[in-house]
Amino acid sequence: MSADHGHAASTPVPPVKLKVDVKQVFARLEPRCQEIAAKYDRRQAALIPVLNLCQETFGCITPEIEEVVARFIGISVTKVHEVRSFYTLYSTTPLGRHRVQVCRTLSCALLGAEDVIERVGKCLAAMPGTTTPDGRVSFEAVECLGACELAPMMRVDDHFEGPLTPEKAEEIVKKLE
Repeated sequence: MSADHGHAASTPVPPVKLKVDVKQVFARLEPRCQEIAAKYDRRQAALIPVLNLCQETFGCITPEIEEVVARFIGISVTKVHEVRSFYTLYSTTPLGRHRVQVCRTLSCALLGAEDVIERVGKCLAAMPGTTTPDGRVSFEAVECLGACELAPMMRVDDHFEGPLTPEKAEEIVKKLE
């Protein structure tokens, strides 16, 4: 497997167009966003919780969602985009029923992350950065998940798994329905 884990660096990915009216759905979310923002001294501090709510509601964070969140929070779209792109918990495309993120940063890389990524990819018949055709699993090779003590490790939905061998990773992934 190549060092870029199957990501085509020179091929831009077109933005996802959701099948819902983002502004209309966000208008229904706004009371919850107001409750979230009210918990903080500064409205900008509500950015991550509001993004979490949007990820949960829409299944991803598109540029259009970044725009409505920026307007709500009162910051630039660029700032929202910077935060969204920094954290691996946000996706720019709709996710499968399960999300498998294999860490590929230094600690994990030194302890065999590449072999885990390769085995998970074969098991799912998917490349990192894709979702299986049946919509069951979204598979990603990501930067640090903040659990170096579990290296090599992966996050499956909201659970950390590790230390992993390729065999153990495959066993975990096969149990996803």
